[in-house]
Amino acid sequence: MDYQRIALDYEGQVAVLTLNHPEVLNAVCSTMVEELSDAMFELAEPDCPARCLLMTGAGRAFSSGANLSARGDSSGPRSGSRETLRQGYHPVLMTMRDLEMPIVTAVHGPAAGVGMSFAMMGDFVCASKEAYFLQAFARIGLIPDGGATFLLPRLIGWSRAVELSMLAEKLPAEKAAEWGMVNRLYDDRDSLMTGARELAERLANGPRSLALMRKAYWNTWQNSYEQQLDLEAKLQGQASRTEDSSEGVAAFLEKRPAEFKGR
Repeated sequence: MDYQRIALDYEGQVAVLTLNHPEVLNAVCSTMVEELSDAMFELAEPDCPARCLLMTGAGRAFSSGANLSARGDSSGPRSGSRETLRQGYHPVLMTMRDLEMPIVTAVHGPAAGVGMSFAMMGDFVCASKEAYFLQAFARIGLIPDGGATFLLPRLIGWSRAVELSMLAEKLPAEKAAEWGMVNRLYDDRDSLMTGARELAERLANGPRSLALMRKAYWNTWQNSYEQQLDLEAKLQGQASRTEDSSEGVAAFLEKRPAEFKGR
């Protein structure tokens, strides 16, 4: 498919999804949301060649959030619109959550508003020291969305999440790393993209069980201890029957590196 506001490329077993409207710092418009939905649907297909998703932004930003200039345009997403969130953003975010592959996000420049929500969806959040995160909603009289009120308290704690949201102050990447929201920190955009790609390639060469780990960790936020134990047993049963598990055991016994196929 020909995209206008995103790019989806395959580099070996890594799918690289780029938010691609640098003229407005990759602000999210209705076209971008529709294209993200199509891209996520493609990545969720059983025959998708990718085993890891790397998500980033073109130019000087990851994403500056929703494109407010489209508020008066009926064709654009209106910030604060219940229908826009439920029918546009939510299916994209839910599909990202359920993808059967690890997600790496590479953040350079601002990740603001719903752009910050997309950045936080990474299993691994990588950032350059020039990146910052911003819950900008209070500046325009709105509340955080895109799952921010779910993710932020779990990533950095209740009080910090409330502070970021209500004061709408920038969170520099180095502070975000100290708080545990960023996994890997890099000096600049070039080293960020090199490091994020290396990480994505490493994950893409990992076993099928990485997808099952994602499912286990997402469910731990809603399950009781007993439910989580039961889920672990169920997923472990699935993992133990994969070709990659057999390969991993054989490689261990033969004292050689495992060659996983994602099956």
